[in-house]
Amino acid sequence: MKNKFSRRKFLKSSALATGASMTAPMWLPRALAAGESPAATYAIAPGPFKPTWESLEQNYQLPDWYRDAKFGIWAHWGPQCQPQQGDWYAQRMYVQGHAQNKFHVEHYGPPSQFGFKDVIHEWKADKWNPEELFKRYQRAGAKFFVAMANHHDNLDMYDSQFQPWNSVNVGPKRDIVGTWAKLAHAAGMPFGVSVHSARAWNWYEVAQGADTNGPLAGIPYDGKLTKADGKGLWWDGLDPQDLYAQNHKPGVPPDAAYVTKWFNRTKDLLDKYHPDLLYFDDSKLPLGDAGLNIAAHYFNANKQWHDGKLEGVITSKELTTDEQRAVVNDLERNLTEDLLMTPWQKDLCIGAWHYDDNRYKTGYRSARSMVNLLVDVVSKNGTFLLNIPLRGDGSIDDKAIAFLDDFTKWMDVNSDCIYGTRPWTIYGEGPSVKHDATAQASVKNAPRGIGPEHSAADIRFTTKAGALFAIALGWPADGKLVIKSLAANSPLYKDEIGNIELLGSTEKIIFTRDDTGLTVAIPGERAGNYAIALKIVPKK
Repeated sequence: MKNKFSRRKFLKSSALATGASMTAPMWLPRALAAGESPAATYAIAPGPFKPTWESLEQNYQLPDWYRDAKFGIWAHWGPQCQPQQGDWYAQRMYVQGHAQNKFHVEHYGPPSQFGFKDVIHEWKADKWNPEELFKRYQRAGAKFFVAMANHHDNLDMYDSQFQPWNSVNVGPKRDIVGTWAKLAHAAGMPFGVSVHSARAWNWYEVAQGADTNGPLAGIPYDGKLTKADGKGLWWDGLDPQDLYAQNHKPGVPPDAAYVTKWFNRTKDLLDKYHPDLLYFDDSKLPLGDAGLNIAAHYFNANKQWHDGKLEGVITSKELTTDEQRAVVNDLERNLTEDLLMTPWQKDLCIGAWHYDDNRYKTGYRSARSMVNLLVDVVSKNGTFLLNIPLRGDGSIDDKAIAFLDDFTKWMDVNSDCIYGTRPWTIYGEGPSVKHDATAQASVKNAPRGIGPEHSAADIRFTTKAGALFAIALGWPADGKLVIKSLAANSPLYKDEIGNIELLGSTEKIIFTRDDTGLTVAIPGERAGNYAIALKIVPKK
Protein backbone atom coordinates (compact mmCIF):
# COMPACT_ATOMS: atom_id res chain seq x y z
CA MET A 1 0.00 0.00 0.00
CA LYS A 2 1.11 3.51 -0.63
CA ASN A 3 2.35 5.52 2.30
CA LYS A 4 -0.67 7.81 2.20
CA PHE A 5 -1.32 7.65 5.92
CA SER A 6 1.85 9.47 6.98
CA ARG A 7 -0.29 12.48 7.97
CA ARG A 8 2.52 15.02 7.65
CA LYS A 9 0.03 17.82 7.89
CA PHE A 10 -1.58 16.18 10.92
CA LEU A 11 1.70 15.54 12.72
CA LYS A 12 2.99 19.06 12.18
CA SER A 13 -0.12 20.66 13.63
CA SER A 14 -0.97 18.10 16.28
CA ALA A 15 0.03 18.10 19.92
CA LEU A 16 1.06 14.49 19.35
CA ALA A 17 4.12 15.82 17.53
CA THR A 18 4.84 18.92 19.58
CA GLY A 19 4.12 17.59 23.05
CA ALA A 20 1.86 20.58 23.68
CA SER A 21 -1.49 20.21 25.39
CA MET A 22 -4.35 19.15 23.17
CA THR A 23 -6.45 21.92 21.76
CA ALA A 24 -10.23 21.85 22.01
CA PRO A 25 -11.78 19.79 19.22
CA MET A 26 -13.74 21.40 16.43
CA TRP A 27 -17.53 21.47 16.53
CA LEU A 28 -17.73 21.51 20.34
CA PRO A 29 -21.17 20.52 21.62
CA ARG A 30 -23.16 23.06 23.55
CA ALA A 31 -24.57 22.44 27.01
CA LEU A 32 -27.77 20.45 27.46
CA ALA A 33 -30.71 22.75 28.26
CA ALA A 34 -33.29 21.76 30.85
CA GLY A 35 -35.75 19.28 29.37
CA GLU A 36 -34.00 19.26 26.00
CA SER A 37 -33.51 16.06 24.01
CA PRO A 38 -29.84 15.02 24.02
CA ALA A 39 -30.02 14.53 20.24
CA ALA A 40 -30.27 18.30 19.88
CA THR A 41 -26.78 18.70 21.37
CA TYR A 42 -25.02 16.44 18.91
CA ALA A 43 -23.05 19.03 16.96
CA ILE A 44 -21.40 17.12 14.13
CA ALA A 45 -18.98 18.04 11.38
CA PRO A 46 -20.67 19.40 8.23
CA GLY A 47 -20.84 17.14 5.22
CA PRO A 48 -23.00 14.72 3.25
CA PHE A 49 -23.51 12.24 6.08
CA LYS A 50 -26.55 12.74 8.27
CA PRO A 51 -27.30 10.77 11.47
CA THR A 52 -29.64 8.25 9.85
CA TRP A 53 -29.02 4.75 8.54
CA GLU A 54 -30.44 5.81 5.19
CA SER A 55 -27.89 8.61 4.80
CA LEU A 56 -24.98 6.46 5.97
CA GLU A 57 -25.89 3.64 3.59
CA GLN A 58 -26.40 5.91 0.59
CA ASN A 59 -23.22 7.97 0.97
CA TYR A 60 -20.64 5.45 2.17
CA GLN A 61 -18.10 3.49 0.18
CA LEU A 62 -15.52 1.25 1.85
CA PRO A 63 -11.99 2.59 1.17
CA ASP A 64 -9.47 0.51 -0.76
CA TRP A 65 -6.87 0.60 2.00
CA TYR A 66 -9.07 -1.52 4.25
CA ARG A 67 -9.95 -4.02 1.53
CA ASP A 68 -6.25 -4.34 0.64
CA ALA A 69 -4.82 -4.53 4.18
CA LYS A 70 -6.44 -7.85 5.21
CA PHE A 71 -4.48 -8.15 8.47
CA GLY A 72 -4.18 -5.86 11.48
CA ILE A 73 -2.94 -6.14 15.05
CA TRP A 74 -4.90 -4.85 18.03
CA ALA A 75 -3.55 -3.73 21.40
CA HIS A 76 -6.56 -4.69 23.54
CA TRP A 77 -4.68 -3.49 26.60
CA GLY A 78 -5.74 -1.47 29.61
CA PRO A 79 -6.08 -1.48 33.41
CA GLN A 80 -7.97 -4.79 33.48
CA CYS A 81 -4.65 -6.39 32.46
CA GLN A 82 -3.05 -5.22 35.72
CA PRO A 83 -4.28 -8.13 37.91
CA GLN A 84 -3.43 -10.51 35.04
CA GLN A 85 -6.55 -12.58 35.74
CA GLY A 86 -8.32 -12.38 32.41
CA ASP A 87 -11.39 -10.80 30.90
CA TRP A 88 -14.02 -8.65 32.59
CA TYR A 89 -12.03 -8.34 35.80
CA ALA A 90 -13.48 -4.89 36.58
CA GLN A 91 -16.95 -6.44 36.74
CA ARG A 92 -16.34 -9.91 38.14
CA MET A 93 -14.21 -8.68 41.03
CA TYR A 94 -17.51 -7.40 42.46
CA VAL A 95 -19.30 -10.75 42.13
CA GLN A 96 -18.90 -12.49 45.48
CA GLY A 97 -17.75 -16.07 45.01
CA HIS A 98 -16.39 -15.57 41.49
CA ALA A 99 -12.77 -16.68 40.99
CA GLN A 100 -11.73 -13.12 40.18
CA ASN A 101 -13.49 -11.85 43.32
CA LYS A 102 -11.60 -14.41 45.41
CA PHE A 103 -8.33 -13.35 43.79
CA HIS A 104 -9.13 -9.70 44.39
CA VAL A 105 -9.93 -10.16 48.07
CA GLU A 106 -6.76 -12.19 48.59
CA HIS A 107 -4.40 -9.84 46.72
CA TYR A 108 -5.96 -6.40 47.14
CA GLY A 109 -8.63 -6.60 49.80
CA PRO A 110 -12.43 -6.49 49.75
CA PRO A 111 -13.98 -4.39 46.95
CA SER A 112 -15.71 -2.22 49.54
CA GLN A 113 -12.24 -1.02 50.55
CA PHE A 114 -10.20 -1.50 47.35
CA GLY A 115 -12.25 -1.16 44.17
CA PHE A 116 -11.39 -1.09 40.52
CA LYS A 117 -10.57 2.61 40.72
CA ASP A 118 -7.71 1.51 43.00
CA VAL A 119 -6.60 -1.14 40.51
CA ILE A 120 -6.33 1.70 38.00
CA HIS A 121 -4.12 3.55 40.49
CA GLU A 122 -1.85 0.47 40.68
CA TRP A 123 -1.58 0.30 36.89
CA LYS A 124 1.64 2.15 35.98
CA ALA A 125 2.57 0.46 32.66
CA ASP A 126 6.19 0.99 33.64
CA LYS A 127 7.55 -1.68 31.25
CA TRP A 128 5.57 -0.58 28.22
CA ASN A 129 7.85 -0.10 25.21
CA PRO A 130 5.47 0.94 22.42
CA GLU A 131 8.22 1.58 19.87
CA GLU A 132 9.60 -1.96 20.17
CA LEU A 133 6.13 -3.51 20.20
CA PHE A 134 5.11 -1.58 17.12
CA LYS A 135 8.19 -2.81 15.26
CA ARG A 136 7.25 -6.39 16.13
CA TYR A 137 3.73 -5.87 14.84
CA GLN A 138 5.05 -4.43 11.59
CA ARG A 139 7.46 -7.33 11.15
CA ALA A 140 4.57 -9.76 11.68
CA GLY A 141 2.85 -8.25 8.66
CA ALA A 142 0.22 -5.99 10.21
CA LYS A 143 -1.05 -3.48 7.65
CA PHE A 144 -3.10 -1.52 10.18
CA PHE A 145 -3.02 -1.12 13.94
CA VAL A 146 -5.86 -0.68 16.43
CA ALA A 147 -5.51 0.66 19.99
CA MET A 148 -8.15 0.23 22.67
CA ALA A 149 -9.42 3.70 23.61
CA ASN A 150 -11.59 2.49 26.50
CA HIS A 151 -13.26 -0.67 27.68
CA HIS A 152 -16.40 -1.38 29.71
CA ASP A 153 -14.33 -0.33 32.75
CA ASN A 154 -14.89 3.24 31.47
CA LEU A 155 -11.32 4.54 31.74
CA ASP A 156 -10.33 6.60 28.69
CA MET A 157 -6.86 5.65 27.50
CA TYR A 158 -6.20 9.09 26.10
CA ASP A 159 -6.10 12.78 27.00
CA SER A 160 -9.85 12.93 27.42
CA GLN A 161 -11.55 16.30 27.73
CA PHE A 162 -14.83 14.86 28.99
CA GLN A 163 -13.76 11.92 31.18
CA PRO A 164 -11.59 12.87 34.18
CA TRP A 165 -10.82 9.18 34.69
CA ASN A 166 -8.27 8.88 31.91
CA SER A 167 -4.77 7.49 31.55
CA VAL A 168 -3.21 10.97 31.55
CA ASN A 169 -4.73 11.88 34.93
CA VAL A 170 -4.47 8.51 36.68
CA GLY A 171 -2.61 5.21 36.40
CA PRO A 172 0.27 5.46 33.91
CA LYS A 173 -0.31 9.21 33.47
CA ARG A 174 0.45 8.78 29.78
CA ASP A 175 -1.54 9.32 26.62
CA ILE A 176 -1.72 5.69 25.52
CA VAL A 177 -3.80 6.26 22.38
CA GLY A 178 -1.78 9.32 21.45
CA THR A 179 1.47 7.38 21.68
CA TRP A 180 0.17 4.55 19.50
CA ALA A 181 -1.29 7.07 17.04
CA LYS A 182 1.99 8.89 16.64
CA LEU A 183 3.83 5.64 15.87
CA ALA A 184 1.23 4.51 13.34
CA HIS A 185 1.03 7.86 11.57
CA ALA A 186 4.83 8.14 11.40
CA ALA A 187 5.04 4.63 9.92
CA GLY A 188 2.39 5.40 7.30
CA MET A 189 0.13 2.71 8.76
CA PRO A 190 -3.65 3.15 9.08
CA PHE A 191 -4.58 3.61 12.73
CA GLY A 192 -7.74 2.53 14.49
CA VAL A 193 -9.33 2.91 17.92
CA SER A 194 -11.77 0.60 19.69
CA VAL A 195 -14.54 2.05 21.85
CA HIS A 196 -16.30 -0.24 24.36
CA SER A 197 -17.51 2.26 26.96
CA ALA A 198 -21.15 2.59 25.91
CA ARG A 199 -21.95 -0.50 27.96
CA ALA A 200 -20.38 0.70 31.22
CA TRP A 201 -23.77 1.93 32.50
CA ASN A 202 -25.21 -1.54 33.04
CA TRP A 203 -21.94 -3.53 33.00
CA TYR A 204 -20.72 -1.81 36.17
CA GLU A 205 -23.97 -2.11 38.14
CA VAL A 206 -22.43 -4.83 40.31
CA ALA A 207 -20.01 -2.18 41.65
CA GLN A 208 -22.81 -0.62 43.71
CA GLY A 209 -23.66 -3.92 45.38
CA ALA A 210 -22.29 -5.48 48.55
CA ASP A 211 -21.30 -8.86 49.90
CA THR A 212 -24.36 -10.94 50.71
CA ASN A 213 -22.60 -12.94 53.41
CA GLY A 214 -19.47 -12.86 55.54
CA PRO A 215 -18.03 -10.16 57.82
CA LEU A 216 -18.60 -7.35 55.28
CA ALA A 217 -22.13 -8.31 54.28
CA GLY A 218 -24.21 -5.27 53.41
CA ILE A 219 -21.28 -2.84 53.27
CA PRO A 220 -21.49 -1.12 49.85
CA TYR A 221 -18.76 -1.61 47.27
CA ASP A 222 -16.94 1.49 46.09
CA GLY A 223 -19.32 1.97 43.17
CA LYS A 224 -21.49 3.94 45.60
CA LEU A 225 -18.75 6.46 46.50
CA THR A 226 -18.95 10.12 45.53
CA LYS A 227 -16.43 12.92 45.13
CA ALA A 228 -16.86 14.02 48.73
CA ASP A 229 -15.65 10.63 49.96
CA GLY A 230 -12.20 11.15 48.45
CA LYS A 231 -11.03 14.01 50.61
CA GLY A 232 -7.42 13.35 51.67
CA LEU A 233 -7.17 10.15 49.61
CA TRP A 234 -5.22 9.49 46.42
CA TRP A 235 -8.30 10.19 44.31
CA ASP A 236 -9.09 13.48 46.04
CA GLY A 237 -10.84 15.73 43.51
CA LEU A 238 -12.08 12.88 41.32
CA ASP A 239 -15.65 11.61 41.41
CA PRO A 240 -15.95 7.79 41.35
CA GLN A 241 -19.34 8.26 39.70
CA ASP A 242 -17.57 9.57 36.59
CA LEU A 243 -15.95 6.13 36.40
CA TYR A 244 -18.65 3.78 37.65
CA ALA A 245 -21.75 5.71 36.46
CA GLN A 246 -23.76 4.14 39.25
CA ASN A 247 -26.04 6.99 40.31
CA HIS A 248 -28.96 5.01 38.93
CA LYS A 249 -31.27 2.14 39.78
CA PRO A 250 -29.99 -1.16 38.34
CA GLY A 251 -31.76 -2.16 35.16
CA VAL A 252 -32.91 1.27 34.03
CA PRO A 253 -31.72 2.52 30.60
CA PRO A 254 -28.92 5.09 30.34
CA ASP A 255 -30.03 8.64 31.03
CA ALA A 256 -29.49 11.67 28.78
CA ALA A 257 -26.44 12.91 30.69
CA TYR A 258 -24.65 9.56 30.33
CA VAL A 259 -25.44 9.29 26.63
CA THR A 260 -24.41 12.87 25.89
CA LYS A 261 -21.16 12.40 27.81
CA TRP A 262 -20.40 9.26 25.83
CA PHE A 263 -20.98 11.16 22.59
CA ASN A 264 -18.69 14.00 23.70
CA ARG A 265 -15.94 11.60 24.81
CA THR A 266 -16.02 9.67 21.55
CA LYS A 267 -16.08 12.77 19.36
CA ASP A 268 -13.17 14.19 21.36
CA LEU A 269 -11.26 10.96 20.65
CA LEU A 270 -11.93 11.21 16.93
CA ASP A 271 -11.11 14.90 16.63
CA LYS A 272 -7.82 14.57 18.48
CA TYR A 273 -6.33 11.43 16.92
CA HIS A 274 -7.90 11.20 13.44
CA PRO A 275 -8.28 7.41 13.37
CA ASP A 276 -8.78 5.56 10.10
CA LEU A 277 -10.89 2.89 11.78
CA LEU A 278 -13.44 3.11 14.59
CA TYR A 279 -14.32 -0.23 16.22
CA PHE A 280 -17.49 -0.47 18.32
CA ASP A 281 -17.98 -3.41 20.69
CA ASP A 282 -21.73 -3.06 20.31
CA SER A 283 -24.72 -4.27 18.38
CA LYS A 284 -25.53 -1.88 15.49
CA LEU A 285 -24.25 1.52 16.67
CA PRO A 286 -24.02 2.46 20.36
CA LEU A 287 -26.75 4.28 22.27
CA GLY A 288 -29.20 4.98 19.47
CA ASP A 289 -29.07 8.54 18.15
CA ALA A 290 -25.71 9.14 19.82
CA GLY A 291 -24.09 6.37 17.79
CA LEU A 292 -25.67 7.53 14.54
CA ASN A 293 -24.43 11.07 15.17
CA ILE A 294 -20.93 9.79 15.93
CA ALA A 295 -20.92 7.84 12.67
CA ALA A 296 -22.07 10.86 10.65
CA HIS A 297 -19.56 13.13 12.40
CA TYR A 298 -16.72 10.67 11.86
CA PHE A 299 -17.35 10.17 8.16
CA ASN A 300 -17.76 13.91 7.51
CA ALA A 301 -14.67 14.79 9.54
CA ASN A 302 -12.65 12.00 7.95
CA LYS A 303 -13.34 13.46 4.50
CA GLN A 304 -11.96 16.79 5.73
CA TRP A 305 -8.82 15.12 7.10
CA HIS A 306 -8.23 13.57 3.66
CA ASP A 307 -8.95 16.53 1.39
CA GLY A 308 -12.43 15.37 0.49
CA LYS A 309 -11.74 11.63 0.14
CA LEU A 310 -13.40 9.30 2.63
CA GLU A 311 -10.85 6.91 4.16
CA GLY A 312 -12.68 6.05 7.39
CA VAL A 313 -14.02 2.65 8.43
CA ILE A 314 -16.48 1.82 11.23
CA THR A 315 -16.94 -1.74 12.46
CA SER A 316 -19.67 -3.07 14.74
CA LYS A 317 -21.71 -6.22 15.29
CA GLU A 318 -25.05 -7.84 14.45
CA LEU A 319 -25.66 -5.65 11.41
CA THR A 320 -28.32 -6.22 8.79
CA THR A 321 -27.37 -6.57 5.14
CA ASP A 322 -28.43 -2.97 4.48
CA GLU A 323 -26.51 -1.65 7.50
CA GLN A 324 -23.37 -3.37 6.21
CA ARG A 325 -23.32 -0.88 3.34
CA ALA A 326 -22.10 1.72 5.85
CA VAL A 327 -20.56 -0.26 8.73
CA VAL A 328 -18.35 -3.34 8.47
CA ASN A 329 -19.86 -6.35 10.23
CA ASP A 330 -17.52 -7.65 12.92
CA LEU A 331 -17.64 -11.34 13.84
CA GLU A 332 -15.81 -11.70 17.13
CA ARG A 333 -17.33 -14.92 18.44
CA ASN A 334 -18.69 -16.14 15.13
CA LEU A 335 -17.37 -17.15 11.73
CA THR A 336 -19.06 -17.21 8.36
CA GLU A 337 -19.40 -20.64 6.79
CA ASP A 338 -19.24 -19.32 3.25
CA LEU A 339 -17.99 -16.50 1.08
CA LEU A 340 -19.78 -13.24 1.88
CA MET A 341 -20.33 -10.68 -0.86
CA THR A 342 -19.99 -7.80 1.62
CA PRO A 343 -16.55 -7.28 3.25
CA TRP A 344 -16.50 -8.22 6.93
CA GLN A 345 -14.09 -8.49 9.84
CA LYS A 346 -13.00 -11.24 12.18
CA ASP A 347 -11.19 -10.47 15.43
CA LEU A 348 -9.61 -12.82 17.92
CA CYS A 349 -6.91 -13.03 20.58
CA ILE A 350 -4.21 -15.66 20.87
CA GLY A 351 -4.90 -15.78 24.61
CA ALA A 352 -7.36 -13.84 26.76
CA TRP A 353 -8.50 -10.38 25.67
CA HIS A 354 -7.14 -9.03 28.96
CA TYR A 355 -3.93 -10.62 30.12
CA ASP A 356 -4.40 -13.89 32.01
CA ASP A 357 -1.56 -15.66 33.82
CA ASN A 358 -3.55 -18.88 33.74
CA ARG A 359 -3.97 -18.71 29.96
CA TYR A 360 -0.24 -18.07 29.63
CA LYS A 361 0.43 -21.27 31.61
CA THR A 362 -1.94 -23.42 29.55
CA GLY A 363 -0.66 -22.00 26.27
CA TYR A 364 -1.78 -19.65 23.53
CA ARG A 365 -3.33 -20.46 20.18
CA SER A 366 -0.69 -21.66 17.76
CA ALA A 367 0.72 -19.58 14.92
CA ARG A 368 -0.40 -22.31 12.51
CA SER A 369 -4.02 -22.10 13.65
CA MET A 370 -4.00 -18.31 13.29
CA VAL A 371 -2.34 -18.50 9.87
CA ASN A 372 -5.08 -20.89 8.75
CA LEU A 373 -7.75 -18.62 10.20
CA LEU A 374 -6.23 -15.60 8.42
CA VAL A 375 -6.27 -17.47 5.10
CA ASP A 376 -9.82 -18.71 5.66
CA VAL A 377 -11.07 -15.22 6.56
CA VAL A 378 -9.41 -13.54 3.59
CA SER A 379 -10.73 -16.20 1.18
CA LYS A 380 -14.25 -15.37 2.40
CA ASN A 381 -13.86 -11.62 1.74
CA GLY A 382 -12.90 -10.78 5.31
CA THR A 383 -10.21 -8.88 7.19
CA PHE A 384 -8.51 -10.36 10.26
CA LEU A 385 -7.73 -8.32 13.39
CA LEU A 386 -5.56 -10.13 15.95
CA ASN A 387 -4.86 -9.18 19.57
CA ILE A 388 -1.51 -10.05 21.14
CA PRO A 389 -1.79 -10.01 24.98
CA LEU A 390 0.31 -7.59 27.01
CA ARG A 391 0.91 -7.85 30.73
CA GLY A 392 -0.43 -5.10 32.95
CA ASP A 393 3.00 -3.49 33.07
CA GLY A 394 3.01 -3.30 29.27
CA SER A 395 5.59 -6.02 28.65
CA ILE A 396 5.14 -8.87 26.19
CA ASP A 397 5.78 -12.41 27.38
CA ASP A 398 8.02 -15.04 25.78
CA LYS A 399 5.16 -17.12 24.37
CA ALA A 400 3.66 -14.12 22.63
CA ILE A 401 7.08 -13.27 21.19
CA ALA A 402 7.47 -16.86 19.95
CA PHE A 403 4.03 -16.67 18.35
CA LEU A 404 4.88 -13.44 16.54
CA ASP A 405 8.21 -14.88 15.37
CA ASP A 406 6.50 -17.95 13.88
CA PHE A 407 3.71 -15.89 12.33
CA THR A 408 6.29 -13.50 10.87
CA LYS A 409 8.14 -16.36 9.17
CA TRP A 410 4.98 -17.46 7.35
CA MET A 411 4.01 -13.93 6.35
CA ASP A 412 7.52 -13.21 5.04
CA VAL A 413 7.07 -16.02 2.52
CA ASN A 414 3.36 -16.03 1.77
CA SER A 415 1.95 -12.52 2.19
CA ASP A 416 1.45 -12.15 -1.57
CA CYS A 417 -1.60 -14.41 -1.32
CA ILE A 418 -3.06 -12.14 1.41
CA TYR A 419 -2.42 -8.44 0.76
CA GLY A 420 -4.44 -6.70 -1.91
CA THR A 421 -6.35 -9.85 -2.84
CA ARG A 422 -10.03 -10.34 -3.57
CA PRO A 423 -12.16 -13.46 -3.23
CA TRP A 424 -12.53 -15.96 -6.08
CA THR A 425 -15.78 -17.48 -7.33
CA ILE A 426 -15.71 -19.95 -4.42
CA TYR A 427 -13.66 -19.55 -1.28
CA GLY A 428 -12.31 -23.09 -1.09
CA GLU A 429 -12.64 -26.84 -1.28
CA GLY A 430 -12.05 -29.75 1.07
CA PRO A 431 -13.60 -31.39 4.14
CA SER A 432 -14.28 -28.12 5.98
CA VAL A 433 -15.97 -26.36 3.05
CA LYS A 434 -19.67 -25.55 2.99
CA HIS A 435 -21.16 -23.67 0.08
CA ASP A 436 -24.48 -22.01 0.77
CA ALA A 437 -26.71 -20.37 -1.82
CA THR A 438 -27.79 -17.97 0.95
CA ALA A 439 -24.21 -17.15 1.90
CA GLN A 440 -24.99 -13.68 3.19
CA ALA A 441 -26.94 -15.29 6.04
CA SER A 442 -24.55 -18.16 6.78
CA VAL A 443 -22.93 -16.69 9.87
CA LYS A 444 -22.96 -19.14 12.76
CA ASN A 445 -21.27 -19.70 16.08
CA ALA A 446 -17.84 -21.22 15.69
CA PRO A 447 -16.01 -23.34 18.29
CA ARG A 448 -13.70 -20.94 20.13
CA GLY A 449 -14.44 -18.52 17.31
CA ILE A 450 -11.88 -20.13 15.00
CA GLY A 451 -13.78 -22.85 13.16
CA PRO A 452 -12.69 -26.46 12.53
CA GLU A 453 -9.22 -27.97 12.41
CA HIS A 454 -7.70 -27.95 8.94
CA SER A 455 -5.41 -30.16 6.86
CA ALA A 456 -3.73 -30.09 3.46
CA ALA A 457 -7.01 -31.30 1.95
CA ASP A 458 -8.55 -27.95 2.88
CA ILE A 459 -7.73 -25.43 0.16
CA ARG A 460 -8.59 -21.74 0.05
CA PHE A 461 -8.54 -19.37 -2.91
CA THR A 462 -7.72 -15.68 -3.37
CA THR A 463 -7.10 -13.62 -6.51
CA LYS A 464 -4.96 -10.64 -7.45
CA ALA A 465 -3.85 -9.03 -10.72
CA GLY A 466 -4.95 -11.94 -12.89
CA ALA A 467 -3.36 -14.60 -10.68
CA LEU A 468 -5.24 -17.21 -8.66
CA PHE A 469 -3.77 -18.29 -5.32
CA ALA A 470 -4.56 -21.78 -4.03
CA ILE A 471 -3.54 -22.11 -0.37
CA ALA A 472 -3.43 -25.57 1.21
CA LEU A 473 -3.89 -25.39 4.98
CA GLY A 474 -1.15 -27.91 5.65
CA TRP A 475 1.65 -29.81 3.91
CA PRO A 476 0.40 -32.73 1.78
CA ALA A 477 1.66 -36.00 3.24
CA ASP A 478 2.68 -37.49 -0.12
CA GLY A 479 4.05 -34.24 -1.52
CA LYS A 480 1.23 -33.95 -4.04
CA LEU A 481 -1.63 -31.48 -3.96
CA VAL A 482 -4.82 -32.21 -5.90
CA ILE A 483 -7.15 -29.26 -6.51
CA LYS A 484 -10.47 -30.56 -7.79
CA SER A 485 -11.93 -27.11 -8.45
CA LEU A 486 -9.24 -26.57 -11.13
CA ALA A 487 -9.94 -29.73 -13.12
CA ALA A 488 -9.68 -29.42 -16.90
CA ASN A 489 -13.45 -29.61 -17.25
CA SER A 490 -14.20 -27.25 -14.38
CA PRO A 491 -16.49 -24.32 -15.23
CA LEU A 492 -14.77 -22.33 -12.47
CA TYR A 493 -11.40 -21.96 -14.24
CA LYS A 494 -11.54 -22.22 -18.00
CA ASP A 495 -8.15 -20.65 -18.77
CA GLU A 496 -5.18 -22.73 -19.78
CA ILE A 497 -2.59 -22.65 -17.01
CA GLY A 498 0.66 -21.03 -18.03
CA ASN A 499 2.72 -21.18 -14.86
CA ILE A 500 2.50 -22.26 -11.23
CA GLU A 501 4.78 -20.94 -8.52
CA LEU A 502 5.11 -22.14 -4.93
CA LEU A 503 5.56 -19.01 -2.81
CA GLY A 504 8.97 -19.10 -1.15
CA SER A 505 10.46 -21.55 -3.66
CA THR A 506 12.44 -20.99 -6.86
CA GLU A 507 12.08 -24.59 -8.06
CA LYS A 508 10.12 -25.36 -11.21
CA ILE A 509 6.67 -26.70 -10.42
CA ILE A 510 5.57 -29.93 -12.14
CA PHE A 511 1.82 -30.24 -12.60
CA THR A 512 -0.79 -32.13 -14.56
CA ARG A 513 -4.39 -31.23 -15.26
CA ASP A 514 -7.18 -33.58 -16.19
CA ASP A 515 -10.84 -34.11 -15.42
CA THR A 516 -10.05 -35.25 -11.87
CA GLY A 517 -8.27 -32.06 -10.93
CA LEU A 518 -5.04 -30.09 -11.00
CA THR A 519 -2.27 -32.22 -9.48
CA VAL A 520 0.80 -30.33 -8.29
CA ALA A 521 4.04 -31.88 -7.08
CA ILE A 522 5.25 -29.80 -4.12
CA PRO A 523 9.04 -29.47 -4.38
CA GLY A 524 11.41 -29.91 -1.47
CA GLU A 525 11.16 -31.76 1.80
CA ARG A 526 8.20 -31.39 4.11
CA ALA A 527 8.54 -28.03 5.88
CA GLY A 528 6.37 -28.40 8.97
CA ASN A 529 2.60 -28.32 8.59
CA TYR A 530 1.93 -24.68 7.83
CA ALA A 531 -0.21 -23.49 4.95
CA ILE A 532 1.50 -23.41 1.55
CA ALA A 533 0.48 -21.13 -1.31
CA LEU A 534 0.49 -21.72 -5.06
CA LYS A 535 0.35 -18.79 -7.45
CA ILE A 536 -1.41 -19.87 -10.64
CA VAL A 537 -1.11 -17.69 -13.73
CA PRO A 538 -3.07 -18.31 -16.96
CA LYS A 539 -1.26 -18.80 -20.25
CA LYS A 540 -1.03 -15.62 -22.28
